[in-house]
Amino acid sequence: MKVSNSSSKDPIKNFWDKYIDFILSQGVNKKSLRWYVLRAEQYIKAIPDKKLLQHTPDDINQYLKIQGRSNNLTDWQFCQIVDAILNLFKLLNVSWLMEVDWQYWLDSSRSLAENHTSIAREVPAEQTIEKLTNIKGSSLAPFRKKHKEILKQLLIEIRSRGYSIKTEHAYESWVVRFIAFNNNNNPISLNSEHIVSFLQHLAIRNNVAASTQNQALNALVFFYKNVLKIPIDNLGDFIKAKRPKQLPVVLSPGEIERLLEHIDGTHLLMASLLYGTGMRLMDCVRLRVKDIDFDYQQIVIRDGKGRKDRVVPLPKRLNNRLIKHLQAIKQLHQEDLDKGFGEVYLPNALSKKYPNAAKEWIWQFVFPSGRFSIDPRSGQARRHHIHESGLQKSVKKAAGKANITKKVNCHTLRHSFATHLLENGYDIRTVQELLGHADVSTTMIYTHVLNRGGQGVQSPLDRL
Repeated sequence: MKVSNSSSKDPIKNFWDKYIDFILSQGVNKKSLRWYVLRAEQYIKAIPDKKLLQHTPDDINQYLKIQGRSNNLTDWQFCQIVDAILNLFKLLNVSWLMEVDWQYWLDSSRSLAENHTSIAREVPAEQTIEKLTNIKGSSLAPFRKKHKEILKQLLIEIRSRGYSIKTEHAYESWVVRFIAFNNNNNPISLNSEHIVSFLQHLAIRNNVAASTQNQALNALVFFYKNVLKIPIDNLGDFIKAKRPKQLPVVLSPGEIERLLEHIDGTHLLMASLLYGTGMRLMDCVRLRVKDIDFDYQQIVIRDGKGRKDRVVPLPKRLNNRLIKHLQAIKQLHQEDLDKGFGEVYLPNALSKKYPNAAKEWIWQFVFPSGRFSIDPRSGQARRHHIHESGLQKSVKKAAGKANITKKVNCHTLRHSFATHLLENGYDIRTVQELLGHADVSTTMIYTHVLNRGGQGVQSPLDRL
């Protein structure tokens, strides 16, 4: 009887031994082995009516959807669950392995932090400063603690003018650095000479770029003019640094094709939209269902850079793929509603104006995360949009696989969109409108490749 029990357990033990050896070969830390086995076992037990080799991508997606609704999982725990299941089926060498959008689920493990650009503005200014003050190990924390009130007023002034959250972060940081440079003195007692001294210190001692120095100057001028109500008109002999003219990185149509060939799943759709519409990265991840118009073949970009709306073309080539994607997202939303969830974050206090809108299909994100995260403002479990870092990594990785010897990122697709439109004969004013540029001179930089070979000049070497 004992022999029988032992032999019945041997195949199971051998399987888990193989699994442990496999995940070790995949670079999993030894300390995590126990947890990986536990995550894989939990998945298997959740589907008791099927043998492991009979599982399908739908089984995995449904299981991860359920895990994604759990409020008890941290980011790293959800990531570990996805990776444990991925390695389980890698070991089994199933033919359908890549039919699961593993990268999407791994990206979903990263929830939006309270200071993320999509939600940070909704956190009260006082609470924002309090959190910055309590950052452990921050050299600027003591200065923030002493000047809390004036920094809170700075944030209020910035937000009242609708500046981007990135500008808010930068301006607040420069003001605190300026105060620290001047021995923590009250900024009211400081004048233009102190500002010039600080800017020169940045340029000479810290060797910062011209754009950085100009940003620091703009922050301090804004602070004195709008918060302290002290205009800074005279900066003596200080000369504002000139930014060097840098040409954008543009991929050829052939390089675009090669790049997209090495991107899969949801990231492929997102990258295709970046190139096909000229959207910025954050425009794409913040898209809502109501902003896609298949009848007019267009996408409306709401509250883009500069808080402006604009319209961009919807590539017909993406219609079927986008419709299929939206059908899957709609099903996910309906399942959320059935479970008592389904609310999405609404900006600019729209949830107060339209109390039921947060659960409506049209307001849902086109690219939602695969899991809930706790909303830092309300404490509710909500499904925010997917974190943008995943697409950034995918594009960079794809450029390497495609052997593209250029510095490629998501914004490169926007640059390529603009350049290729101009190459195809579209008017520069049209391109300006599509990109949302306030000044046509900004758009003019994309004309640099129109006259091939250094402004159309033939190299003398080619005439030898």
